[in-house]
Amino acid sequence: MEKKNCRLAPSLLAADFYRLGEQVQALEEGGCHLLHVDVMDGHFVPNISFGDCVTNALKGRTKVPFDVHLMIEDPDKYIPNFVTDQTEYITVHAEACTHLHRTVQLIHSLGVKAGVALNPATSPDVLDWILPELDMVLVMSVNPGFGGQKFIPSALDKIRVLREKADKVNPGLSIEVDGGINPVNLADVKAAGADTFVTGSALLGAADLKEQIKVFMNVL
Repeated sequence: MEKKNCRLAPSLLAADFYRLGEQVQALEEGGCHLLHVDVMDGHFVPNISFGDCVTNALKGRTKVPFDVHLMIEDPDKYIPNFVTDQTEYITVHAEACTHLHRTVQLIHSLGVKAGVALNPATSPDVLDWILPELDMVLVMSVNPGFGGQKFIPSALDKIRVLREKADKVNPGLSIEVDGGINPVNLADVKAAGADTFVTGSALLGAADLKEQIKVFMNVL
């Protein structure tokens, strides 16, 4: 297994939008590596979050790169809207893409790294023929659509399988995990082979955000 640098990617879905700028500044000062942008359309998932207005509002006001997670139907139609100088990743769901390879090609053609997300019930085998072309796989450790859910333990096995597959054909692949990540289970998720950790309410819901960032960083 290639040793990869671990990264913390706070989910803006859990932010206090009245204090968004203040909280993003705290995340940056605390050393967070990515800003995870959860986009929900109310169709692919049973909730609506926000669109590119958030990334447009933040670009140039923080140095932290954007990690855009599109939980939407017909993602090809909206991918260009999320491309900015600060967008490092755009991730789509395998379950939402009729022509996944074409969608990955589109993301790359726009100069952005491409990720594919897998829902809890989706086998990692669906990525076998495209794994060499991906920059990241996002393992959903909850069912997408709502924050504050509990981590699904079987995600650990999926991470191990993906890491083993990737080490054979794409050793540089990042494995990101999203859902129920907290300072207690983070070490186990890391040991399974993940290197990028999305966290929402366990971080941004803390009474002292700056201190909670330190708690997470100490586990990384």
